[in-house]
Amino acid sequence: MVIRDDAYVVGLNQRRAMFGSAGAEKIVDHTTDINDKIEDFVTRETFGDLWQRPGLSLRDRSKVTFAMLVANGRVHEMRVHARGAIANGVSPVELREIVLHALHYCGVPAGVEGTRALTEVFADLGIGPELDGEAERTRAAVKKKDKDKKSEKKKSKK
Repeated sequence: MVIRDDAYVVGLNQRRAMFGSAGAEKIVDHTTDINDKIEDFVTRETFGDLWQRPGLSLRDRSKVTFAMLVANGRVHEMRVHARGAIANGVSPVELREIVLHALHYCGVPAGVEGTRALTEVFADLGIGPELDGEAERTRAAVKKKDKDKKSEKKKSKK
């Protein structure tokens, strides 16, 4: 039985703000005997209490949560919380940087899974793959370097 108290209401409102009704009412209103205790815990304790604590903004909590999910390889939850992070004001570039940081500290598989999750979520949200032009700048720098090397070889042959 889901306990519908103040913490539940606060938690449901937080879930709705981050994930829309698909992450709020559609989940808790369709619980079963298998998952009702889990959804009660997540709604009341996680979103109704933990996410409401002072000390970290919702934006910062989203970044920390996303980083922990990447580190633990929780792909489904990465996708869910990437959406929530964007709703809480985390930019796509910040999410990419979290994945890049995880690549170094958690390993290549964590970075690859994080990148896959972000690519899918960004596409669903209409966010293109060009975030800040970094990839294009890298490509341009490599082309320039290659061109400079070819030019030097030509000069040295003369």
